[in-house]
Amino acid sequence: MGSWRFVGGFVLFMILWAVANSFASGWDPYPFILLNLFLSMLAGLQGAILLISAKRQDAIAAALAQHDFDTNIAAKTDIEALLEINNRQLAMIGDLQAILERLDLPTRSAGPTPATND
Repeated sequence: MGSWRFVGGFVLFMILWAVANSFASGWDPYPFILLNLFLSMLAGLQGAILLISAKRQDAIAAALAQHDFDTNIAAKTDIEALLEINNRQLAMIGDLQAILERLDLPTRSAGPTPATND
């Protein structure tokens, strides 16, 4: 009911119905009472179909939102783990710098070493 093919076919059907019942001794004279009955039933069905379609779209949107939420939670967990690893690495680097400074201090305090010709 939502395609252009349906709309075109529906308009064509309405025109054929009107032509068939206007020029020939048709089964539905001019006010087209039977056609009005069919159109009223179609309008009632369209309302129900639109509501069903909207409900299905809402369910799809809710599922996509839940998937996005789950993905964000997983990404948050991964980022927190990476930040923890990064903090540990920064602490290790700080420890290594402290060790290097302790090892480097006695060499510098002794003063310059004389150059040797080898």
